[in-house]
Amino acid sequence: MQNEINNALKVLKEGGLLLYPTDTVWGIGCDATNTKAVEKIYKLKQRSDSKALICLVADDRMLKKYVKKVPEVAYNILDVADNPITIIYDDAQNLAENLVADDNTIAIRIPNDDFCFQLLRRFNGAIVSTSANISGQPTPKSFKEISQEVLKGVDYVVNLHREKICSKPSSIIKLSNNGVVKIIR
Repeated sequence: MQNEINNALKVLKEGGLLLYPTDTVWGIGCDATNTKAVEKIYKLKQRSDSKALICLVADDRMLKKYVKKVPEVAYNILDVADNPITIIYDDAQNLAENLVADDNTIAIRIPNDDFCFQLLRRFNGAIVSTSANISGQPTPKSFKEISQEVLKGVDYVVNLHREKICSKPSSIIKLSNNGVVKIIR
């Protein structure tokens, strides 16, 4: 696994795109602070940049780096969640402008996956995580279902967990600073 992390780190630091396994589905990822790398993801996915992407962070400390004020209830939700959960936060900061939604929100997940955790820790920053498909196509449930277009469109494919079958993407909730909670997915 260390060799795969080293290869992935090199690509991230050079502004490239990764195809990597997460705690949910296979993801296309890049440095979440690199505007040009984020543009490459939108282009590969053939997706409008008005549709914001999710990013991953390693832990609460890293979360605070990208969200001005994390609502206290977010920590409670993360502590009790049995399944992967992505939270949309108000007041994003320190991220690529084209990653943040028009209303200055950002969707962030702390993955429960050893590879992702170690990669995020070593990278010491947020990584984009969007499903490994062209927009409008079904989300691949396994590595075998990822299209050739996506496989050829990334700079590095992580060679781990290729046999894993993914059940579904994470749940998504929006936590507004004014206390409003909205279930998105």
